[in-house]
Amino acid sequence: MDDQPRYYSYAAYMRSIFGGRVQKLSIDAGFTCPNRDGSLSTSGCTFCNNAAFNPSYCHADSQSPLRPVKPIAQQIDEGIAFHQWRYRNARRYLAYFQAYSNTYAPLDVLRQRYSEALSHPLVEGIIIGTRPDCVSEPLLDYLHDLAQRCFVAVEYGIESCYDRTLQAVNRGHDFAATQRALRLTAQRGLHCGGHLIIGLPGESREEIVAEADILNALPLDSVKLHQLQVLCGTTLARQVEQGSVQVPPIPLDEYIALVCDFVERLRPDIAIERFAGEVPPRYQALPQRAWRHPDGRYVRNEQIAPMVQAELTRRQTAQGQKMTTQGTPLPSSENL
Repeated sequence: MDDQPRYYSYAAYMRSIFGGRVQKLSIDAGFTCPNRDGSLSTSGCTFCNNAAFNPSYCHADSQSPLRPVKPIAQQIDEGIAFHQWRYRNARRYLAYFQAYSNTYAPLDVLRQRYSEALSHPLVEGIIIGTRPDCVSEPLLDYLHDLAQRCFVAVEYGIESCYDRTLQAVNRGHDFAATQRALRLTAQRGLHCGGHLIIGLPGESREEIVAEADILNALPLDSVKLHQLQVLCGTTLARQVEQGSVQVPPIPLDEYIALVCDFVERLRPDIAIERFAGEVPPRYQALPQRAWRHPDGRYVRNEQIAPMVQAELTRRQTAQGQKMTTQGTPLPSSENL
């Protein structure tokens, strides 16, 4: 059996930094988003339902956008308890500010929220999820100073590299904002991640694969892929129901093939955190689109990575082998 790693996993990337397993703990710090508070719009991105991705131990009070229902320390304690049951070898943790835009507040508020998480004795750093248009140079300067004492990463919702798509999903910024944010973040030595949605309306297979070439030119350390999911309560769900937007489902075998085409073109030093997203079935507006095994069970997120590995092995290829721009060699198997 061929056990050669075919892509650079996020777990390997984390091990290269920490020397062992580190577990993310999702934090809802009560922030909002310029696409919801009226600064850009009040409807949000057409695909977004943040509640679908938030663990049960961290729900924010929507009436008080800058005050979480539970103290951050309590969310961390409950998150640790959850992960120790699920991942018994987890001993070190990173606070992952996940819900909405976690740089969208005055700097003094951000300092307080981040400091509260970092004061927990088992937390060794923070990962901040945000939008490319919600970072400032003073904030990044502060994060640079913070990174001298602990691990700091910023994950940007890229979603698409195409302006027409970003406009169609009511993203509220263009791709130039993503390029600028990543450049300014990397200049300060911060770890940079990006999220990309596969299958957004109007994007062809060729355009999706070509996004790997575009990402290769950015100072990214990691990427997270999500298949487009039509979630309850979203504008996209209404658009699909009304017939104004078409989002044909991608069968699982075709999705695996598409992801592998993307991975073959992706710069091999970019760690891949995940290949697909997962939400509880109750959030699926079109449950018939969800991937299922022949016996009817849902395909879980953690089952996708072995499928990608198997397909890359079948092809006898690996991450970056069809890259069209200059990159670095795939990290050695000793580090994977």
